[in-house]
Amino acid sequence: MPHDHHDHHDHPHEHDQDLPSARAVLHRGTWSGAYDLVVLSYDERFLRRKRLETVHAEGFLVDLPETTSLDQGDALQLADGRLVEVIAAEEPILVVTGDLPRLAWHIGNRHTPCQIEPDRLLIRQDHVLEAMLLQLGATVVRSSEPFTPEGGAYGHGRTMGHDHGHGHGRLHHHSAHNRSDDDEADEPEA
Repeated sequence: MPHDHHDHHDHPHEHDQDLPSARAVLHRGTWSGAYDLVVLSYDERFLRRKRLETVHAEGFLVDLPETTSLDQGDALQLADGRLVEVIAAEEPILVVTGDLPRLAWHIGNRHTPCQIEPDRLLIRQDHVLEAMLLQLGATVVRSSEPFTPEGGAYGHGRTMGHDHGHGHGRLHHHSAHNRSDDDEADEPEA
């Protein structure tokens, strides 16, 4: 496939040394042998068409058929077959510990991305959520780590609306028919 030259007239010399464009994504575990790396935040990993720069300052155009959520360890395949590995950038997050099922329910109820691990939850720094979690008895520590929340691997959860996660854990209102409506609207029983 030929190099992508159509944006060179805007900046005559700036992108002349760009790598070939990337038009395909290979998912983690399905490829090996990266030519270079690109480090992207959670928001930057949601893209369709964008110029990126590798860690060695080589630019390339990502031009995918549709908006895609990239995960840590995925690879962008350049037109010449070389692969650029996607690395999740460190970003400001909150590390949440405590009664994880209950805390995860409250976080999920606010439709905020959440990275779920066996002994902790990670969310992006947010003063309102931090205050709510502390009020619920959570331990909350500010940190800077790669952020790879649930949902990306399933292809949904990164759309413009807030439809992520509705297939999971939303069935609690069907489980107990003997509770009053007031109880139903509250958090699930522990």
